[in-house]
Amino acid sequence: MSQDIKPTRSEELRLKERIELAENGHDILEKKRDGLIHEFMEIAGDAKEVNQELADVYSQARLKLLMSKIYDGEDMVQANAFPVKNEPKITSSTQNIMGVIVPEIESEKISTSILQREYGITSASSRIDSVADKYEELLEKIVEAAETQTKILKLLNEIEKTKRRVNALEHKVIPEQKDALEMISQSLEESEREETFRMKKVKNMQEET
Repeated sequence: MSQDIKPTRSEELRLKERIELAENGHDILEKKRDGLIHEFMEIAGDAKEVNQELADVYSQARLKLLMSKIYDGEDMVQANAFPVKNEPKITSSTQNIMGVIVPEIESEKISTSILQREYGITSASSRIDSVADKYEELLEKIVEAAETQTKILKLLNEIEKTKRRVNALEHKVIPEQKDALEMISQSLEESEREETFRMKKVKNMQEET
């Protein structure tokens, strides 16, 4: 028995309370872990879909850019791209998922009409307009993918932390406390038996006199 644990009734009671508290904490953390895993699987499904869409849009955008360079010429594509200065504005808020703060990333509408674009309307072909459309769509998908990926990383990190705490309680803290409680209980029972034996002996000695 650890030297800082005394075999007293108060220590026995204290350990029982700590074990009950640890077991309740273990149950709560298990539920949290399972809930986080459920949320993680749902977001991972969304992320897989978004990543596939991102890959598809990227391929389409690259193909349209290549076709425009072939038919309109690389100089014409660059000339129409050069005047574009506007950048998408990104805003970020937060969402609480079972105690985990994850980002909600949004952008102002990236897709624009032909008239809103900064390159020359008369100098741009329909192919260049198509390239602009597809790259605006690509930017929107990048923002969406960034949000889901960040959520996944934060949830995964919290799942690992929660699993470590569950395992520590289950395999170390609770067993050690139960071992200590058993040793205290055995020590108290032994002390009670010794005290009972002593009292009987005293009584017998008193009766003999």
